Amino acid sequence: MQGIAASPGIAIGKVYLFKKEILEIDFRPIEENQIHREIARFEEAKHKTREQLEAIQKKLADNMSDEEVDIFSAHLLMVSDPTLSYSVERYIMVNRLNAEAALEKSINEIWEMFQGLDDEYLKERATDIKDVGTSMLYNLAGKEMASLSRLDSEVIVVSPDLTPSDTARMDSDKVLGFVTDAGGRTSHTAIMARSLEIPAVVGVRNATYLLKGGETAIVDGSSGIVYFNPTDEQLDYYYLLKESYSHNKHMLQELRNLPAITTDGRRVEMVANIGVPKDVKVALKNGAEGIGLFRTEFLFMDRATFPSEDEQFKAYKMVVEQMAGRPVIFRTLDVGGDKNLGYMDFPRELNPFLGWRAIRIGLDRPDILKTQLRAILRTSHYGCLRIMYPMIISVEEIRKANWILNEAKDELRKNNIPFNNNIQVGIMVETPAAALIADRLIEEVDFFSIGTNDLTQYTLAVDRGNETIAHLYQPMHPAVLKLIKMVIDASHKAGKWTGICGELAGEETAAVVLLGMGLDEFSMSAGSIPIIKKQIRIVSYEDAKNIADRVLSMSSSNEIAEYLDSITKPF
Repeated sequence: MQGIAASPGIAIGKVYLFKKEILEIDFRPIEENQIHREIARFEEAKHKTREQLEAIQKKLADNMSDEEVDIFSAHLLMVSDPTLSYSVERYIMVNRLNAEAALEKSINEIWEMFQGLDDEYLKERATDIKDVGTSMLYNLAGKEMASLSRLDSEVIVVSPDLTPSDTARMDSDKVLGFVTDAGGRTSHTAIMARSLEIPAVVGVRNATYLLKGGETAIVDGSSGIVYFNPTDEQLDYYYLLKESYSHNKHMLQELRNLPAITTDGRRVEMVANIGVPKDVKVALKNGAEGIGLFRTEFLFMDRATFPSEDEQFKAYKMVVEQMAGRPVIFRTLDVGGDKNLGYMDFPRELNPFLGWRAIRIGLDRPDILKTQLRAILRTSHYGCLRIMYPMIISVEEIRKANWILNEAKDELRKNNIPFNNNIQVGIMVETPAAALIADRLIEEVDFFSIGTNDLTQYTLAVDRGNETIAHLYQPMHPAVLKLIKMVIDASHKAGKWTGICGELAGEETAAVVLLGMGLDEFSMSAGSIPIIKKQIRIVSYEDAKNIADRVLSMSSSNEIAEYLDSITKPF
């Protein structure tokens, strides 16, 4: 069965079916004199859930990185979220629902809101909300949740879904791997699986309905393939692959701090995408030579007002100082589309992804953009950083943004605040429009960074969050590849450079093609850096150029995929 590769590695063992009891919620109305009792029950459940989460967090602190521990900091914030409490209390007081029913309705409303987002990372936070809500419901009902903490033998866990709490409580010495019906690669459960180094495949639909438990299973967390009741030949093959994987994993550890340089001497930059300052630690651990995309939205979300200039400066300075002279590319605020701010008036739009978002907001609200640019400029005094504008489609937009940047510089000069006056400025190339006039746009900037996620979506007219047409979302489509090549060539002709910060940069089969196209910088999730570095180091630039030329001559995504599968040595 095919699913989503969530955590690399090979696991072979017996299936353990893990299903939780579904709580029956009584939606019968309560009497007015019971309102205070139900609110008190809800508060008590919150308190107990908070204690449980703090216990999990304490347990993880000794064995996991800050990233995993912070997952439960976020869960603790959800428990105390005034929006959730207000919703529950409103249902109790106005609709006369009992605490369980009020909590169930409130959690479902928040869950549906997050599920409706297109951003995969934010969409996956819906699972966290369900996790917290389920814990609170069990505490309200006075029941104990099923757990993977006490297992008798080594198993492959197969479940409809695993929450971060399930993963944190599992006996990692007994869980060889896991498979879930639902989930995505960016879920917190997948993140924790990668940290625990447990092979995992998620999104394997109906797996739990087809199994009874006890079957032999093979989990290939690198390809997303799962075998149930495999043949002897399949078992022999995967035992050998498991041994090979362990050997390669050891080799990757040694590669982390080596340069990404081809056998004939061409060097490319290997950098990381980050979303919050604490991600820097993981980036450096995986050998990142810099930060190719710092998503600054984290400071603007989950709050009631815009962050001040000083608040932004402190957060940005923390990142730059941790990077100790390595370059950091700051993307200016990229909200709109599916990332709205509660304290900001967004218009109701039929197509928000084609609407008021990213640089369009910054240019319409120069006060917001200039405040951020001042904070970034102040940070430039403390390390090496670059500025990048998102969603650019015209020369005029770059000139307007740079005019605001120059205003910010003048204001800092007047106040004798130091900054790097020669800071590099670039743009994200995310639309066919930008790619097609790349030769004009490069005259206005110092570099390009191609956002392949949106470029693919806009080029192919495919909503990447729509499961019905997900098979049409193909970053290795000939049209997308030709646009990428066009952008790289335009920058090189002008004596400048191009990077890629979309998911394609971390795809193993795409690495040699992008290298052969002349890409200068690969920016990706930190965990992918050693794997892509390995692919770069085992090929010559001349061979990569020949492979890229051949791929660019092909007519379909399938033809390209078959060819690359035949020549790429998988990790």
